[in-house]
Formats: sequence, C-alpha cells, structure tokens
Amino acid sequence: MRMVRTGHVMRHRRIPYRPPADPAASLNAREREILRLVVESFIDTAGPVGSRFLARRYPIGLSPASIRNTMSDLEEMGYLDHPYTSAGRIPTDLGYRTFVDALMEVPKLTPEECRLLERRVRQVSNDPEELLRESTRLLGQLSQLLGIVLTPRLSTSVLERLEVVPLSSTRAMFVLSVRGGLVRTILAELPSELSRPDLELVVALLNERLAGLTLATIRNTCAQRLQDVEDRTGLVQLMVGEAPTLFAEPSEGRLRFGGTQYIMGQPEFRHAEELRNLFLLLEDEEALVQLLEGPELPENVEIGRAQVSIGRENQDEKVEKFSIVTARYRLGDAVGTIGVIGPTRMDYRHVMALVQEMAILLSRPAEEVVN
Repeated sequence: MRMVRTGHVMRHRRIPYRPPADPAASLNAREREILRLVVESFIDTAGPVGSRFLARRYPIGLSPASIRNTMSDLEEMGYLDHPYTSAGRIPTDLGYRTFVDALMEVPKLTPEECRLLERRVRQVSNDPEELLRESTRLLGQLSQLLGIVLTPRLSTSVLERLEVVPLSSTRAMFVLSVRGGLVRTILAELPSELSRPDLELVVALLNERLAGLTLATIRNTCAQRLQDVEDRTGLVQLMVGEAPTLFAEPSEGRLRFGGTQYIMGQPEFRHAEELRNLFLLLEDEEALVQLLEGPELPENVEIGRAQVSIGRENQDEKVEKFSIVTARYRLGDAVGTIGVIGPTRMDYRHVMALVQEMAILLSRPAEEVVN
C-alpha cells in the first residue's frame, strides 16, 4: 500500500495487482515441481505445507532439507508465504496464478459428473429461468463452493416478439420475448383507452418494424423506424418515448447464485469477517456484475472457456481472499456469464472443468439437449 500526501491528510492509494505475463518463466524444474506439490497439498489439506510432509507423501527423491531450501527460494521470489510461526508454507496469489497457468493438469470432469450435468440440464432445458437456477445449484453442489450465473445482457438479445397486454383501461404490460427464451416485462401508462382491434393492429405494425433487431438497436433507432407509422392510439408515440427504458439493460435482477450452504463449510469461512465479506459482495449486485463480466463484453466472445481471477487480481478489497472462475455461455443470440466463487484455496482444475462444461451445456439449443 503506497501513502499519498494530500495537504495534511495521509491517504491510502490502492496499487493494482498485476501478475507477470509468464509467472513460471524464472523457475527451474525443481522449483516448478515443488511449487506444484505445495499448491496441490494446500488445496487438499487447508494447512501450511512442510518439507517433511512433501518428502514423505511424494516420491520426488529429495531430502526434507533440499525441499526446504527450494521452498525458501520460492518464498523469496513471492510464490509462497510463511504464515505465523509455522514451519510450513502456503501459496500466494502469484503461486496460484503460476499453478493455474503453467503447472496444473488439463481441467477434466469424471464421466459420472458429465452424465449428471447433462441429465439435470436436460430435465429443465425448456425453461430458461429454471435452467439458470439449476446451473448454480449444480455448480455449488459439485464444487462445494458458490455457483453464480448472470443472465445474458438483454441489449445484445434479438427481439422475437413484442406483446402489449392491457391490465386496465389506462395501464398495460409490455412483454419482450427474445431469442433464447428470455422474457422481459414492463408496466406502462397508456395514453388513452384502446380497443382490442386497434391494439392488435398497432402491435402487429410494431413487430413488423422491430422484430429481428437487437434491443440496443431498437433503443437507438426506434424513433426513425417508426416515424412514418400512422397511429391514432398514441401507442407508437408512447413506445418511442419509453424506448430508453423499455429496451435498456436492467440495472438489477440478472444475478442468480446457489450453494451458500457449501461454501460456508469451507475452513476459510470459520471466521466471521470472511463470511461478512462474502455476504457484502452478494448484496452488491452491481459490483459483482462488474467483477464477473467487466464493463462490456468483447465483440468476439469465446464461449465455454474458463477464466480465472485470483485474490488481489479482482481489484476489490472485499474479494482479496477469493478466486472467481467464469465462462461465457450463449442463450439464443445473447451472451451471459456463469461461474464459481470460492476461497483462493480451491481445486482450480475441477472448478474450471465444471464451469466450462456447464457453459457449453447452457449454450446448446434446447432441442439438441432434449434429444
């Protein structure tokens, strides 16, 4: 933490953590092997790893003294830490990053896990909302951490059909159905009482002009596309006036999560402070969406490829001791994000495989999943 003097007040300025481009480049073969074993052992045991433990557990042909010297070198380089007065070491963020990028085996699920995921997804594949909820439950159950999903950004979704459902003589519900099965509803005040024939005629014209476009395109070009439509009901003018709200990205309601009972059983959450940070994060949907998705999606999104953000890489003090594994999925034309949140001491290989497989399953058309 660097101190910045402003007048007579000393303020902390947070320095972003950025891992090196190739965190394993400076390590020799022995250092890479010892680092890998320390990370794997710490993931398994949740306790500091000592040199005697490694010498007894693994047939690596090194004495405890040789292992201890290598671990000391790794600590000096920032890959391991020495907590309290323990003789053992634990991985740092850099140690985990090196493990994930260069030392870990290829993520892979067991055949049994693959069959379970496919079966459960098949059971709910025709209900997009239940599909997303079930996905978080499965990720939480199989990872013993917190499964999370963001519904796709509606602004990138393609409108299939617009419906206007009268609720009273002066109120109606606009129903936007987009490709992939997602639906958005908004209540609006009508400019006047509408007869059923007039309403059906105007809605048909609106669908003719707007269906097949993304919601972002409709929001930005609605006025031009509807300027020559004759409408004595005032509904078209209402649509143009409400377009910035009607076709906007929802500010909340995109987040689903499951598995809080599992993640609370992890040793890291025996302390009230860590549980508090977790729940503060879950309550702040806007901040969590930023962590999971970033400010905007890239144009060429790679579906089903896991991305890992470790500890201080998350750039948020509430999640400095968490890792986040995410992948993009596609529903129709829209892209969402699915993932797992847990302590930095997580089984990255298994979690990455789970997230990738679930993203791929979510991206398959419903009819393909059913068959």
